[in-house]
Amino acid sequence: MVWYDRKVRRVRDLSCGDTRIYLELEVRRVECRDCGKVKREQLDFLADNPLYTKRFAYYVGRRCRQATIKDVAKELALDWHTVKALEMQYMQAQLARAGTPAPRAIGIDEISIRKGHTYRIVVSDLIRGRPIWFGGEDRSEASMGAFYAWLGARKSSRIRLAVMDMWKPFRLATQAHAPQAAILFDKFHIMRHLGEALDTIRKREYARLSGRDRHYIKGQKYTLLSRRENLTLDGKKALKALLTANKRLNTAYVLKESFGQLWSYEREGWARRFFENWRASLKWQRLEPYEKFAAMIDRHWDGIAAYCRPENKVSLGFVEGLNNKIRVIQRRAYGLHNEDYRRLKVLTCMLPAL
Repeated sequence: MVWYDRKVRRVRDLSCGDTRIYLELEVRRVECRDCGKVKREQLDFLADNPLYTKRFAYYVGRRCRQATIKDVAKELALDWHTVKALEMQYMQAQLARAGTPAPRAIGIDEISIRKGHTYRIVVSDLIRGRPIWFGGEDRSEASMGAFYAWLGARKSSRIRLAVMDMWKPFRLATQAHAPQAAILFDKFHIMRHLGEALDTIRKREYARLSGRDRHYIKGQKYTLLSRRENLTLDGKKALKALLTANKRLNTAYVLKESFGQLWSYEREGWARRFFENWRASLKWQRLEPYEKFAAMIDRHWDGIAAYCRPENKVSLGFVEGLNNKIRVIQRRAYGLHNEDYRRLKVLTCMLPAL
């Protein structure tokens, strides 16, 4: 290498309110004897875009955690593409600081990224409370297998618990690549199936009744499906009137509320006895959707009973909370179809700011 020349460069360093701070740097350039090209001197404190410092790039990245790219670009008088590039550098630095994942308990779920059944798989580390993988082409067994290929056979063999919904491809891929892991079906997905069964009963009751009896049911779907403690005072009054007026819906509602007790048992035998008693209470009630739900639970019992073991006690609400956070990210980035950007946003949404 030989020195070629020096060049003064004006670099943006920070923004404080309406004040913009710039640095004037004398950047040296060198001529490579091997290839004959002139290359710029590398400075550690500069961002990938040499017109900005890393400190400024991290400032832009922190602002983008609360605002859209468009709003940040307008606030800082920058080009939209520049803000996006600086934010991506910030998110890559977050991932580098977080380190390589080696999970012991994972949560698996799929996310719809656009209409037309286009899915991506999200895998989370339930102990550290962060997403670690976002990818796949769909929610097939092959796409799930891509996660285990990325993680590697050694780390896959250390997974002791996999929390997922009752989607068969997820279960088969986990059994093939991490056979030692206990499979646990997510409580929130199971309760969603029970809520759908309750709503089916509500629709059938509305179709069966006429006149004034329909008045109590109409418009009460979310009142019936919500937990009682989450209802407003008016909602609780409407629920009480509905359950008083319709005996079948009252029975279905009580059964739905009591089913959540299944996850409180510490021994599989006690949990099984509770489920058999709950299933026996359906007799003569003419609640066909509940009978189908009970048959589904019976077929997938092993993945529910796994929660009774002390070593499998993990927070089952993290996966559902992460899904809600990802939906907020998707709404904020509406119309942005960059796959790398979407992946970085998901993987860093639970990481601390730099």
